[in-house]
Amino acid sequence: MPSDPILLAFDTSAAHCAAALFAGGVTTTRVEEMGRGQAERLMPMLEEVLAEAGVRWGDLDAIAVGVGPGNFTGIRISVAAARGLALGLGKPAIGVSTLEAQAHGVPRPCLAVADAKRGMVYVQEMEGGAPALVGAEDVPGDVARAGTVATETLVAHIAAIAADRLGAGAVHARPAPLYVRSADAAPASDPPPVILP
Repeated sequence: MPSDPILLAFDTSAAHCAAALFAGGVTTTRVEEMGRGQAERLMPMLEEVLAEAGVRWGDLDAIAVGVGPGNFTGIRISVAAARGLALGLGKPAIGVSTLEAQAHGVPRPCLAVADAKRGMVYVQEMEGGAPALVGAEDVPGDVARAGTVATETLVAHIAAIAADRLGAGAVHARPAPLYVRSADAAPASDPPPVILP
């Protein structure tokens, strides 16, 4: 493994489509805020980031992806794209929690807190705690908190954490979505189709 890996990181776990290219210790980011359309925009954005840096897909050492918590559909988009790219390129895909990325570089112990909408927040104690969904008023006020970071910083942190894991050999073959709440979608109420013999 080269000392300066080249990683392509991306995240669609919230109302954004974000990408970062980590090469030679330098991170180039691109972010577009959007409530919908991440599935259509993600791959063209990744191509643009690579072209801007003069990097080809085959030059990548790994793919990094934000695995949530966050928007159910957005997480599925990113994780599916990362798994597909990793399989097609023969490179590892590294999943990084967006709460971990938010708290990157913050002295430990600390509590990462992210908006989950509807008066709820995702929280995780960054010294071995598991992510949880709690009411915004239930977050303890007496612990050090990782501040909310801009989306550009979040995706750059995903890339940096993945580069550290890649360098340490701590790479998992397949990133998995980090769902803390169940999907908002309800099953279809239409009767199932009749299958003819």
